[in-house]
Amino acid sequence: MRINTNTASLMAQEANSNTNKALTNSLEKLSTGLRINKASDDASGLAIADKLRTQASSLGQSISNGNSAISLTQIADKAMAEQSNILDIIKTKLIQASTDTTSQEGRKSIGKDIDKLLVQLDNISKQTNYNGTSLLQGASGGAAAVQLTFQMGENVNDTISTTAGVRANVSGLTLDALKSAAASGTSAVFDAGDSRGFLDDIDSALNTLNGWRADFGSTQNQLESAVRNQMTQQTNIKAAESVIRDVDYAQESATFNKQNIIAQAGTYAMSQANNVQQNVLRLLQ
Repeated sequence: MRINTNTASLMAQEANSNTNKALTNSLEKLSTGLRINKASDDASGLAIADKLRTQASSLGQSISNGNSAISLTQIADKAMAEQSNILDIIKTKLIQASTDTTSQEGRKSIGKDIDKLLVQLDNISKQTNYNGTSLLQGASGGAAAVQLTFQMGENVNDTISTTAGVRANVSGLTLDALKSAAASGTSAVFDAGDSRGFLDDIDSALNTLNGWRADFGSTQNQLESAVRNQMTQQTNIKAAESVIRDVDYAQESATFNKQNIIAQAGTYAMSQANNVQQNVLRLLQ
């Protein structure tokens, strides 16, 4: 029997140390709710989970972009709806001015109304913007609004764009001649025949305006579809990340209880291993 090296005690200490490490690791998982707290827990799992988390975060921002873009298209649509109403009123007034039961003085008054309505149409085009970005005309008014591109995904080509060329003002709708004639109100440029001639201009302006509204509506539908799809993707990706990263409390609780019992047994084993050495004293009596 040897006393300088207590092999049994050393083995018990090693086993108990390993058990305590496992117990600490299990307690960390239970306290954080995560199965992977550091790379050593599951190196490949951590890499996959981090990539999924980044993808979910990217989709979250994309969804936010889409909702903002939907608001933008709604602003443009509502503004053009009001412009369409203005054109409807102007056409009605032109029909009133086109009949010979209306005097030239009456047409002059109608012309003033039309002129004011066209000024308001220009004002709507000038004032309609989203966060400072003009939607219905260029910044100067003499140019068309720029094409707007919305980032709707995590890749460079995941974009949705509005239609270029929108210029929903008097000049863009080719109504300059009507505005000039209406403002004058004289029989030389705004008699019954002239008024009838402007009806085609109003119809053409309405068609152009409705085409732009339809384009914005199509873009809005596209955006709403993309947002719905990405919300589903984000939910599924988060669920996939949870399977990899999150701890199973039922399983980990059982592991913790097992390691706790083993640790207590190991402590008892070390005490017994140390007591064995005392048996040597009997040989010296």
